[in-house]
Amino acid sequence: MKQSALALAVLAALSLSAPVLAQSNVQVYGLIDAGAEFVNHAGEDGGNAVRVISGGKNTSRWGFRGSEDLGGGLKAVFNLEGGILLNTGASDGAIFKRQAYVGLENDLGRIVIGRSFTTVYELVIKFDPLGFAPNYSWATGGSATRPSRYGMTTQFDNLIKYTGRTGGFTYGATVGLGERSGSSREGRKLALGGSWFGDGLGVMASWERIDGTPIEGVATNGLDETTAYHVAVDYRSGPWRYTAGKRGYKLAQGRTNLADLRGDTYWGGITRTIDAVTLTGAVYHINTKNLPSNLDADPTMFVARAMLALSKRTDLYLSLAHAKADNGQLIGLSRDDPGFGSTQSGITAGMQHRF
Repeated sequence: MKQSALALAVLAALSLSAPVLAQSNVQVYGLIDAGAEFVNHAGEDGGNAVRVISGGKNTSRWGFRGSEDLGGGLKAVFNLEGGILLNTGASDGAIFKRQAYVGLENDLGRIVIGRSFTTVYELVIKFDPLGFAPNYSWATGGSATRPSRYGMTTQFDNLIKYTGRTGGFTYGATVGLGERSGSSREGRKLALGGSWFGDGLGVMASWERIDGTPIEGVATNGLDETTAYHVAVDYRSGPWRYTAGKRGYKLAQGRTNLADLRGDTYWGGITRTIDAVTLTGAVYHINTKNLPSNLDADPTMFVARAMLALSKRTDLYLSLAHAKADNGQLIGLSRDDPGFGSTQSGITAGMQHRF
């Protein structure tokens, strides 16, 4: 009798919890990308290097994401995502450095709060012929020498982000709060933009502004202010894809003895898909401005990549690149690594798997 009562109680509890479980879902996901790279001018001695790299085509990552149906078309959403250095097994920064947010979503759009990719990043990445590849793409920032890489900001801390979609349009805005007492502007970050896709054609425009913070003991005319705008176009016809984009960058420096720093980044690419093989050629160029002529790097990078899809989730790839800078300035293929020569060439062979 007692066993029957216990069984009924367990069944009743399960029946009560089943609708709640049915309305929620949590997904464990990730991307594992590793390869081997040969690169010249890899150190101060000017020598070559062969190394295992993590994230040749895309940054390795893992995470949890999910949603809960709240009724009436409203959902709660969340995402926790961290980077992985596959060559060592270490975490790439804080455990959930890439994304850590919670929010709400319905037919009017999605709003999240926490840390995440910016509106500008999510728009621009769709117009990069190499898809923001660490080896080798300058669509988010190039390895131009001197005090800046003439890039954009990929993620904001302390953000509130809205994303909406209507037909072929995607649009949104992000604010990263500076959280400084007495000033809502110091350290504040803003990003907004939109894109449209239809009939094989895609167009995009975006803008961001990053306000700096005061430097103690340094005379200034105001805060540093970095602005960047993007315009891009993407056209697909059968197995062909054509992509072009531009970023206009300006760093208005608050220190009284420093001139504004400017640079325009241009890129273009052509992709051809032949069955399971995808071939891409791309070029990136940064027109550096407001520098003395002997420091004007004006770097350019040429890239070719072949990718073989073994399945919907597993790819092999081979990437080759060459970068050069004017006036003997240092240049590196990767946006993350320093340069040790006025030219650099590299080749990366890797594998990527998504789960």
